[in-house]
Amino acid sequence: MIDSTLRTAALALQLTFDPVATEQVVDGTPQTGYAELEPLGAGEVGVWEMTAGAMSDTEVDELFIVIAGSAEVEFVDTGEKVAYGVGDIGRLHAGQRTIWRVADRIRKVYITPPAR
Repeated sequence: MIDSTLRTAALALQLTFDPVATEQVVDGTPQTGYAELEPLGAGEVGVWEMTAGAMSDTEVDELFIVIAGSAEVEFVDTGEKVAYGVGDIGRLHAGQRTIWRVADRIRKVYITPPAR
């Protein structure tokens, strides 16, 4: 966890990246990295980034703001595809199945509520 009591330069954070698990890779060789910034009650605030490629995921409850790059997110159960770019705010719900498609990278600040 990073002490971000007064200020955090979310774009400048150095993240450690790991390859996406083989069973989640849809295309390419995507990697993800994150840093938890601060607990928020029993919830969490952090920064997450994904590199080029496509991956599947099962989401948790989350509100996010894109601060760099872009992605197309396909919501598997409905077939809806949403493009997210810098400045966009997104909302994910626990259990949603998604496919994230990234041409270069996407970095977002995320907020998750306390576990129920």
